[in-house]
Amino acid sequence: MAKQELNRRQFLKSGAIAVGAMVAVGAGVGYLQKVTTEQRINQKFLRPPGAIEEKTFIYACIKCGLCIQICPVHAIKFAGIKEGLAYGTPYIDARSQACDLSCDSIQCVETCPTAALYFVPFKNAGEKAIEKYDKTHAADPNYNPFPVQIKAMKRQVKMGLAKVNEETCLAVQGKGFKGIPRGTTFKGINRSPYGNAPKATPLRDKQYDEKICDVCVKECPMGEEALVLDKQNRADGSVAYSPKVLDGCVGCGVCVMVCPTEEPSIIVEPVKA
Repeated sequence: MAKQELNRRQFLKSGAIAVGAMVAVGAGVGYLQKVTTEQRINQKFLRPPGAIEEKTFIYACIKCGLCIQICPVHAIKFAGIKEGLAYGTPYIDARSQACDLSCDSIQCVETCPTAALYFVPFKNAGEKAIEKYDKTHAADPNYNPFPVQIKAMKRQVKMGLAKVNEETCLAVQGKGFKGIPRGTTFKGINRSPYGNAPKATPLRDKQYDEKICDVCVKECPMGEEALVLDKQNRADGSVAYSPKVLDGCVGCGVCVMVCPTEEPSIIVEPVKA
């Protein structure tokens, strides 16, 4: 009888330990998942256009690589194995290669099979732009709604927001720039908003001779609605210049890529979920 009671106690004790262990493991997994997710968000990856909020994105993305394959400027990369839950998800290193929006159709979003890159806002914006255009241009012999549709879709990108470092910016220091922004060995490409280039071309092929550096302003694919060179008259009679980021900035990162200072004097802070 005593032996049976001892076995019963041991069984209950073992069961309690097992349950406690499972609870601890469950809590540990939950904690690790929470910590990993928070760490992933704090790393501030610049996601491709249309990315949904970060905590959902890292689970919605199936790491298929279609967005990477279809990007014409090869701006999108896979996150490395050290990135925890974010491993294999797409991101953009704008300093190496920005999203210059030269695909015009936001192909990465359109090709995403899970809506981790969500296309609906782009579709709606494009349709509304065409409807508005039709009201005033339907009888125009040169009717062409596509430019306004493309522009409206690009306004929906909203990957992040550019921020100027005034301590290192050449324009703020009153300095100009002459030469090739990132040197002859830099492999980045973009399609300049000026000119008639049908596709992106190497940045190393572009020469500048600016009395006040405004390379980021000139190469911004969203133009004056996103980035301008702000001129201010000081009290002492001198003139100050500074790139000014406006509400039209979509965070594409072209300004970061083309900035000629050793460390970019303008960065893009990703959208925070």
